Parts: sequence; structure tokens; C-alpha cells
Amino acid sequence: MQALLLTSCFVAALLVSLAMKYWLATRQMRHVAAHRDAVPAAFAATIPLAAHQKAADYTPAKGRFGLLSTAFGAAVLLGWTLLGGLDALNVSVRDAIQPRWGDMAYQLALLAAFALIGGLLDAPFELWSTFRIEQRFGFNRMTWKLYLADTLKGILVGVIIGLPIAALILWIMGATGSLWWLWAWGAWMGFNLLILVLYPTVIAPLFNKFEPLADRSLEARVQALMARCGFTAKGLFVMDGSRRSAHANAYFTGFGAAKRVVFFDTLLSKLSPSEVEAVLAHELGHFKHKHVLKRIVAMFAISPAGFALLGWMSGRPVLHGLGVEPQRRRRQRRAGAAAVHAGDAGLRLLRLAAAGQPVAPATSSRPMPMPARRPAAPTAAALLKLHEDNASTLTPDPVYVKFYYSHPPASERLAAMRHGVAASA
Repeated sequence: MQALLLTSCFVAALLVSLAMKYWLATRQMRHVAAHRDAVPAAFAATIPLAAHQKAADYTPAKGRFGLLSTAFGAAVLLGWTLLGGLDALNVSVRDAIQPRWGDMAYQLALLAAFALIGGLLDAPFELWSTFRIEQRFGFNRMTWKLYLADTLKGILVGVIIGLPIAALILWIMGATGSLWWLWAWGAWMGFNLLILVLYPTVIAPLFNKFEPLADRSLEARVQALMARCGFTAKGLFVMDGSRRSAHANAYFTGFGAAKRVVFFDTLLSKLSPSEVEAVLAHELGHFKHKHVLKRIVAMFAISPAGFALLGWMSGRPVLHGLGVEPQRRRRQRRAGAAAVHAGDAGLRLLRLAAAGQPVAPATSSRPMPMPARRPAAPTAAALLKLHEDNASTLTPDPVYVKFYYSHPPASERLAAMRHGVAASA
């Protein structure tokens, strides 16, 4: 009875998730399409109609594709759970690996097989997005050779980094008793902090080239701006983003003394120095208002609850209806306890994600004041250029914005500048 109740709740949550995503996506596509024929009055003097219409076509194209991939993801989730895919995979891997290589090898092979199958199922969608949709709108610069190289490097990084942390957490699950979830949470948080430090100097250079910023005039402007904001970075770098995409961006990466400022080469080719400075001021606004730190603290504060829930649910018979088939023999329960926990944990994370994602509005969508001394003209010019070059719609659906946008739409930000208040970031 309990298993039937949980299965019903799981299916209901999944259906609600799909319905919410479908409703929001169709609202966005209809709203953008309804405003396709005319540039909004506030942008009529600066945005060409052709650019506006390109964005009005690009947004629904991505929306329709997103709905298809979401529906496929839900079907895969049902296959892993209610249709017994996870249990079948578990039995196959266990029978092939455990007798010869032992429990830990079996557990790691199970996680690796799950990740590999998931990657293979997602690959057609990734390829279609890159080589069809992005190519159609002139954004893709990825070659097949580069795509394959990135894929192989990603697998290698996953093996080198993912397997050790997985092995550690699996060992913790089997060796630390009922409070395994607390120790696993600590290990996971430590791993995330380590990645924040290692990513800029070890991982990212495997995929992109990072050259020191060569424009000394721009470097001086950027350094002066960072000094005014109290921000220190280990270096200013230009990334060869144009090898993969025509989209432009800039970002901070790293943690503590390992922080870096990274400009896409596409950004520097499209914006003037004052506009680049305005874009950086936007990113510095996140630093000034401690948005990154707040997210890290929120992750530390919220994640223990998720791990505690996994710990509480582990091994409970109520979960058998969702494709978790425990090993019943006493010896297997004793020797393979970590494997049972691991299988349960992966399944529960998928279920929690399916139930929780669709109804949670974007937590980072709160307006954030820009540094008070940033002149509005370069900021507005940079914002408009990036919207035009990235084919970002200027007429998003207001409800969609509330759920998914991490920043206020361009119309609100430009209106704030015109009215002489600090622009929302």
C-alpha cells in the first residue's frame, strides 16, 4: 500500500512538472511570436527589425526543442524507475562485476554505466541543438572534430574526478552507519569547494585557450574599476569562445585567491572598451552584493536536508515501487550495503529533481543594483548589443520571466537607467 501511494505521488509530481513546463514554454513562445512583427517602441531606434525577428524565431525554436527534450527526459526517468530499468541495470552490472572484482568495483561500475547510458541518450539532443538549431541561426562554430575531442575530454575528466569522489561517498555510505548522509554531505561540499579552486587552472584549459588580456588600455580601465569595487583577481584572460559559438559573454571564475576575470574573444570583438567595462561592472555588481557567496552559503545550508532525506529513505520498503530492488540475502546486505544506498540515492535525486524543479521560481531573479557610478549610456549600449548579437528576445512573457529569468528583462533594466535610478543587474 505504501509503495502504491509513493508511486502515485511520484507519477503525479512528474505530470505536474511536465504540465508546468509545457504551460510556461507555450506562454513564452506565443508571447514572443505575437510581438514578432514590430520592435518594441523603447528599442525602435536601436534594434533593427531583422534582429528582432531573428530573436522572435530563435526563442520558439529553442522552446519547442526544449519541450521535446523534457518529454523525452520524463520518459527516460519512468524507464529507470517504474519500468525497472535501474533494477535491470543493477542486476546486469552486479552479475558481471561483483563476483570477480568485488563490491566497490561493482558499485562504481553501476554509477558509470548509469552515467554512460544517460549520456548516450542525451547525445542526439545535444547534437541537434548544436548542429541544427544553433547552426540555423548562425551561432554554431563547433566542428565535428572539436565536438568529439570535447566529448572524450569530458569523459576523461569525469573518470579522473568523478570516480574518486564516488568511491569516497560509497565507502562512507557503507562504513559510517546511520549518519552516513552527514559525512557524505561533508565530503560533497569539500569536493565542490575544491572544484571551484581547480576549475580555472586545471579543468577549463583542457577545453579552451586562455590568453592574458593584451589590450593595455582596457586592462588599465578594468583594473581601476576592480580596485574601486575592492575586487582582486589573479589575472585578466581572453578565452577563445569563438571556436565553439558566436555568443558573447564575460565571467568571473575561481574562488578566493584563484579568482580570474574571463572575457570571450567574441565579446571583445563586438563591444567598445567603455561597453566592456560596463559588462564587467555588471559582474562586479554580483561580487559587491555577495551573490556568489550567498549562493555558496545557501548550498551549504540546503544540501544537508537533501542528504538527510536520502538517509532517512534508504532501505525503506516504501521505495520498492520505484524500481529499487534491495539485495535480500544476509551476506549481500552486509557486503553490499553501500551499493544499495548508492542505487537508492541516485534514484531519489532524480525523483526529487523531477518533483521540485518545475514549481520553483528562479531564486537569483531578484534585482541587484549596479555600482552607482556606472554611466548609463555604455551600459545600455552594451546591453542592447549583447541582446541583438545573442538573439535574446526583448518581449518575453512576464510569467515565464518570473519562473526562469535570473535577471530582469532588458526593458526593465533600460527603463531604470532612463529614469535615473540604479539599473537592475
